[in-house]
Amino acid sequence: MYFVSSPHQERTANSRIRSSPSPLMAARRLLASLVFFSFVFPISSPILPPETLTDAAEILSDSGFVAMSLTLELISQTLTSSASSATVFAPSDKAFRESGQPSFSLLLYHISPIKLSVENLQSLPLGTKIPTLFQNHSLIVTSSAYGGGVSLNQVRINGSAIYDFGPLSVFAIDRFFDPDLEVGDVSPPPPPPPPLYPSPGAASDLVDCLGASYSYGADSVARALDPLKSRGYSVIASLLDLQLPVMRDRMKMTVFAPVDEDMKQHLGNLSEWSSNFHAHVVPCRLIWTDLVSLDNGVSLRTLLDGFSVRVSITSGGVLVLNGVPIIFPDMYTSDSLVVHGLQLALTAKEDEKPASDSFSEVSHNNHDESLLNYGEL
Repeated sequence: MYFVSSPHQERTANSRIRSSPSPLMAARRLLASLVFFSFVFPISSPILPPETLTDAAEILSDSGFVAMSLTLELISQTLTSSASSATVFAPSDKAFRESGQPSFSLLLYHISPIKLSVENLQSLPLGTKIPTLFQNHSLIVTSSAYGGGVSLNQVRINGSAIYDFGPLSVFAIDRFFDPDLEVGDVSPPPPPPPPLYPSPGAASDLVDCLGASYSYGADSVARALDPLKSRGYSVIASLLDLQLPVMRDRMKMTVFAPVDEDMKQHLGNLSEWSSNFHAHVVPCRLIWTDLVSLDNGVSLRTLLDGFSVRVSITSGGVLVLNGVPIIFPDMYTSDSLVVHGLQLALTAKEDEKPASDSFSEVSHNNHDESLLNYGEL
């Protein structure tokens, strides 16, 4: 939902800033001159609109998250020049006061370079790792919606998003994430038992992804169209719809669906539509647990001749396909079709690259680890 601040809200926000303690203002000026981000994303894409971060900072301030609002203002210029999307997890002002001055790295740990909605977060299986801007450090899903709420690093995500518009979303949390949390530390309530790997038929299905024969099945595809369109994946749904007349019976396939905003940039003339679609489809059924159980670096052939999808695990433990993380696993599943949501479209140039945390690499040079003095907020 897009919020438009009223003149009263703007005056309130401005008065908060004017009444901030002078040490805080000095720290802000110092930080603005010292902090330098150097993000390197695997696929070039549009930058974050400056007005998006400005709006989000105002909403944070008006919602009582003044410390995180100021932090977002400080990094907004650099984010808008280098990032295409982001999810910010905003600790409360109380958390800032109780924890003292957060390090630069800790703040980076609360920003992911991919946009996640409430529905995305609720769909993530237990143990899923979410990339952050803190190099080689990922957030871990420690409880899922199955347990009554979503938590990352054992910190509960508070309800709906404070801000969710375009390529940016902001969620409230009561305390800071612990970057030193290990998977062994996680003891969430038991979720429903996941399917065993290989899932029924997966062993034989995988042969189709690695081999050369496959067959189509149109019924499951037709049923998937409405769920995809309602979740912001209407472009890939439309391309699926175009394929229905030529699909044969009993095909098992997995579709890796980029969000509409990114997919639209990769559509040229009519002949390119088919190629782009086929590059995102593998001729076997692979649910999330199948993907995470594959050998690191395995390549799956797609319906586009000569193009394959390489399944890799980054040094931060994030599963990526040709360098692109999955943000909505098992978005749609049936006996013959699985659809996983992606933040970006797959490209051939990434197929040859080794997995890395390139989307979360940040230069830690030329900045001060001591940031704002939040104890006076």
